Amino acid sequence: MTRLSPPERRPGLSGALSSLRGNRPFRLLWFSNLFYFGGVWTQTLVLGWLAYELTHSELLVAVYTAARLAPLLLGPVAGVLADRFNRVRVLLAACGWATFAVGTVAALTTLDLLPYWALVLGGLAIGLGQAPSQPARMALVLELVGPRNLSNANALNSMALNMTQVIGPALGGAMIAAVGAPAALWISTAWYVCSFLLILPLRRYGAVAGGVGESVLGMVAGGLRIVGRNRLAVSILMVTLAANTLLWPVFQSFMPVFAEESLNLDAAGLGALLTCAGLGGLVGSLVIASLGDFRFKGALFLVGTSAWGVCWGLFSLADSAPVAFALMALVGMSSAAFGVLQTTLLLMTTEPAVHGRALGLQELAIGVMPVAALVLGAIAEHAGVSLTTLGASVLLVLTLGLLMIRVPELLRFGTGATREATS
Repeated sequence: MTRLSPPERRPGLSGALSSLRGNRPFRLLWFSNLFYFGGVWTQTLVLGWLAYELTHSELLVAVYTAARLAPLLLGPVAGVLADRFNRVRVLLAACGWATFAVGTVAALTTLDLLPYWALVLGGLAIGLGQAPSQPARMALVLELVGPRNLSNANALNSMALNMTQVIGPALGGAMIAAVGAPAALWISTAWYVCSFLLILPLRRYGAVAGGVGESVLGMVAGGLRIVGRNRLAVSILMVTLAANTLLWPVFQSFMPVFAEESLNLDAAGLGALLTCAGLGGLVGSLVIASLGDFRFKGALFLVGTSAWGVCWGLFSLADSAPVAFALMALVGMSSAAFGVLQTTLLLMTTEPAVHGRALGLQELAIGVMPVAALVLGAIAEHAGVSLTTLGASVLLVLTLGLLMIRVPELLRFGTGATREATS
């Protein structure tokens, strides 16, 4: 069942919340996302901190991160699930499993029965609960709000992500310092439960896109052929691949190392550092949401992602906490262009029948992060996290510059709600 989008609103701060007004289904999904991302950020900080405390090894922290993110490699299959089955039911199943997995890790931590290998297995189990939900969650947004409000709705979802990035790490760091890691993990579990309950009223939505009776491999191959012929969609996926190869592994793996070794911060300080990134991302997402259905989304996507790489390079050189906090806020702000517009542009440039599979390919591009984390972890073990991060940021900026030269039509893409797919 498709939800009619609310009337188009003028750009500006007054219209930044337009997709939430008069649209109860999207409000439920948005609040579900808020609790879901809150759980993700809380357990990301706590489990990453535990991995470093247990090993004091950049490489072994990267191994844990790789295990937690490895299920993203199942992105094409997850995309098929989003196209072939009711998307709300997929979300319920995935959120239920994630709740069970995080609760199990929380129980083992409470009982002091969590060695490093169990932490790695727990991260893998949590990832298996999180990864399948992403294509369904993102494709459902378009169904609930319509194409004219897609950019605004994705910006609001990014705001939810960044709001929880502000609250989750700060709460997680404070809880580690005050009462220990188990309490923070139980809070993460409770947030997943709330996310599950908010999705329940949406069971009549999540229409099946197609592929009933077709094999999973056949649907994967068909999606690859269709998306592969789309020059703009391939370019967008290349940006996602570059970002998740070069810089997202740094954020996922090395922040505890930056905090302890470069900036002399404790767990609460690490939480504050990640909170700065969340605040910056929140501001950036709010700005994009206020733009409405603006032109040249592709230009903002590419230029904003390049600025994100520059900010990471500057952060890698910071040797004082105040400067690092300010730069991390700029990292978060510039990351909004990438985080909001990669999904918006991918949905705008592909056919509705393959939206789930296109988003599954996006998840596969994100899924290179575990391998990239291992490689960057091995490099950082010898060269240090600062030099490794600087080199990765330079490579990202150079890659985006080359893409702007080779695919200039992406810079011009994004005029209103009209989908302009280029083969």
